Amino acid sequence: MNSLRDKACETLVTFFGLGHAPVAPGTFGTLGGVAIAAAVGNYCPENYLVSVLGIALALCLLGAPCGAWAEQKWGKKDPGQYVLDEVVGYLIAAAWPVFPGWTHLIAAFLMFRLTDIVKPPPARRMEKISGGWGILADDIVAGVWALLLLLGVSFLFPTLLGS
Repeated sequence: MNSLRDKACETLVTFFGLGHAPVAPGTFGTLGGVAIAAAVGNYCPENYLVSVLGIALALCLLGAPCGAWAEQKWGKKDPGQYVLDEVVGYLIAAAWPVFPGWTHLIAAFLMFRLTDIVKPPPARRMEKISGGWGILADDIVAGVWALLLLLGVSFLFPTLLGS
Protein backbone atom coordinates (compact mmCIF):
# COMPACT_ATOMS: atom_id res chain seq x y z
CA MET A 1 0.00 0.00 0.00
CA ASN A 2 2.73 2.44 -0.99
CA SER A 3 0.96 4.21 -3.80
CA LEU A 4 1.96 7.66 -4.99
CA ARG A 5 -1.05 9.04 -3.08
CA ASP A 6 0.14 7.34 0.14
CA LYS A 7 3.62 8.80 -0.27
CA ALA A 8 2.24 12.26 -1.06
CA CYS A 9 -0.12 12.20 1.95
CA GLU A 10 2.62 11.02 4.30
CA THR A 11 5.07 13.65 3.05
CA LEU A 12 2.45 16.37 3.45
CA VAL A 13 0.96 15.44 6.82
CA THR A 14 4.36 14.75 8.43
CA PHE A 15 5.57 17.94 6.77
CA PHE A 16 8.52 16.34 5.04
CA GLY A 17 9.21 13.97 7.93
CA LEU A 18 9.06 16.39 10.88
CA GLY A 19 6.12 14.38 12.23
CA HIS A 20 8.44 11.39 12.63
CA ALA A 21 10.53 13.17 15.27
CA PRO A 22 11.04 10.72 18.17
CA VAL A 23 10.04 13.34 20.76
CA ALA A 24 7.70 16.34 20.58
CA PRO A 25 6.65 15.93 16.94
CA GLY A 26 4.20 18.84 17.31
CA THR A 27 7.02 21.17 18.30
CA PHE A 28 9.15 19.96 15.39
CA GLY A 29 6.16 20.37 13.07
CA THR A 30 5.72 23.94 14.25
CA LEU A 31 9.29 24.60 13.13
CA GLY A 32 8.12 23.84 9.59
CA GLY A 33 5.76 26.80 9.92
CA VAL A 34 8.60 28.96 11.21
CA ALA A 35 10.66 28.04 8.14
CA ILE A 36 7.80 29.01 5.81
CA ALA A 37 7.18 32.32 7.60
CA ALA A 38 10.90 33.17 7.55
CA ALA A 39 11.19 32.32 3.85
CA VAL A 40 8.14 34.43 2.98
CA GLY A 41 9.52 37.28 5.10
CA ASN A 42 12.87 37.03 3.35
CA TYR A 43 11.59 36.81 -0.22
CA CYS A 44 8.40 38.90 -0.22
CA PRO A 45 8.07 40.87 3.03
CA GLU A 46 5.65 43.37 1.49
CA ASN A 47 3.17 40.55 0.75
CA TYR A 48 3.81 38.71 4.00
CA LEU A 49 0.26 38.62 5.38
CA VAL A 50 -1.44 37.49 2.18
CA SER A 51 1.32 34.96 1.52
CA VAL A 52 1.34 33.24 4.91
CA LEU A 53 -2.46 33.10 5.09
CA GLY A 54 -2.66 31.88 1.48
CA ILE A 55 -0.14 29.14 2.20
CA ALA A 56 -2.05 28.18 5.36
CA LEU A 57 -5.27 27.92 3.36
CA ALA A 58 -3.61 25.86 0.62
CA LEU A 59 -2.11 23.50 3.20
CA CYS A 60 -5.54 23.07 4.82
CA LEU A 61 -7.17 22.28 1.49
CA LEU A 62 -4.44 19.74 0.68
CA GLY A 63 -4.14 18.28 4.18
CA ALA A 64 -7.78 17.89 5.21
CA PRO A 65 -8.46 15.09 2.69
CA CYS A 66 -5.43 13.21 4.07
CA GLY A 67 -6.84 13.18 7.62
CA ALA A 68 -8.83 9.97 7.32
CA TRP A 69 -5.88 8.37 5.55
CA ALA A 70 -3.54 9.35 8.43
CA GLU A 71 -5.96 8.10 11.09
CA GLN A 72 -6.22 4.76 9.31
CA LYS A 73 -2.46 4.48 8.73
CA TRP A 74 -1.46 5.23 12.31
CA GLY A 75 -4.56 3.70 13.92
CA LYS A 76 -5.79 6.62 16.01
CA LYS A 77 -7.66 9.90 15.86
CA ASP A 78 -5.35 12.89 15.31
CA PRO A 79 -2.13 10.87 15.19
CA GLY A 80 1.03 12.58 16.44
CA GLN A 81 2.74 12.12 13.08
CA TYR A 82 0.19 14.47 11.46
CA VAL A 83 1.95 17.80 12.10
CA LEU A 84 0.60 19.78 9.16
CA ASP A 85 -1.95 21.17 11.62
CA GLU A 86 0.90 22.72 13.64
CA VAL A 87 2.35 24.28 10.50
CA VAL A 88 -1.04 25.83 9.64
CA GLY A 89 -1.72 26.99 13.21
CA TYR A 90 1.69 28.60 13.44
CA LEU A 91 1.24 30.45 10.14
CA ILE A 92 -1.99 31.92 11.49
CA ALA A 93 -0.23 32.92 14.73
CA ALA A 94 2.60 34.56 12.78
CA ALA A 95 0.31 36.45 10.37
CA TRP A 96 1.14 40.18 10.42
CA PRO A 97 0.63 43.04 7.94
CA VAL A 98 4.32 43.03 6.95
CA PHE A 99 7.18 40.73 7.87
CA PRO A 100 7.63 41.35 11.60
CA GLY A 101 11.16 39.95 12.07
CA TRP A 102 12.69 37.13 14.07
CA THR A 103 11.72 38.35 17.54
CA HIS A 104 8.08 38.25 16.48
CA LEU A 105 8.44 34.82 14.82
CA ILE A 106 9.95 33.41 18.00
CA ALA A 107 7.20 34.97 20.13
CA ALA A 108 4.61 33.52 17.73
CA PHE A 109 6.25 30.10 18.13
CA LEU A 110 6.06 30.30 21.94
CA MET A 111 2.49 31.64 21.97
CA PHE A 112 1.32 29.04 19.47
CA ARG A 113 2.89 26.13 21.36
CA LEU A 114 1.28 27.44 24.56
CA THR A 115 -2.19 27.79 23.04
CA ASP A 116 -1.87 24.47 21.19
CA ILE A 117 -1.10 22.69 24.46
CA VAL A 118 -3.63 24.55 26.65
CA LYS A 119 -6.35 24.51 23.93
CA PRO A 120 -8.43 27.53 24.97
CA PRO A 121 -12.11 27.50 23.95
CA PRO A 122 -13.33 26.44 21.51
CA ALA A 123 -10.16 24.54 20.48
CA ARG A 124 -10.88 21.48 22.65
CA ARG A 125 -14.38 21.19 21.13
CA MET A 126 -12.91 21.32 17.63
CA GLU A 127 -11.07 18.05 18.30
CA LYS A 128 -14.44 16.28 18.17
CA ILE A 129 -14.82 17.04 14.46
CA SER A 130 -13.98 13.92 12.49
CA GLY A 131 -11.31 13.49 9.82
CA GLY A 132 -8.83 15.99 8.52
CA TRP A 133 -10.82 19.10 9.39
CA GLY A 134 -11.01 17.89 12.98
CA ILE A 135 -7.25 17.43 13.07
CA LEU A 136 -6.73 20.93 11.66
CA ALA A 137 -9.50 22.86 13.45
CA ASP A 138 -8.12 22.87 17.00
CA ASP A 139 -4.76 24.14 15.74
CA ILE A 140 -6.45 26.82 13.63
CA VAL A 141 -8.22 28.02 16.79
CA ALA A 142 -4.95 27.84 18.77
CA GLY A 143 -3.30 29.89 16.02
CA VAL A 144 -6.01 32.55 16.25
CA TRP A 145 -5.61 32.68 20.03
CA ALA A 146 -1.83 33.02 19.70
CA LEU A 147 -2.28 35.82 17.16
CA LEU A 148 -4.66 37.63 19.52
CA LEU A 149 -2.15 37.30 22.36
CA LEU A 150 0.58 38.70 20.11
CA LEU A 151 -1.65 41.60 19.11
CA GLY A 152 -2.25 42.32 22.80
CA VAL A 153 1.47 42.19 23.62
CA SER A 154 2.24 44.46 20.65
CA PHE A 155 -0.42 46.93 21.75
CA LEU A 156 0.65 47.01 25.39
CA PHE A 157 4.41 46.87 24.70
CA PRO A 158 4.93 48.29 21.20
CA THR A 159 8.74 47.96 21.18
CA LEU A 160 8.96 44.49 22.74
CA LEU A 161 8.40 42.41 19.59
CA GLY A 162 10.03 44.78 17.17
CA SER A 163 6.81 45.05 15.17
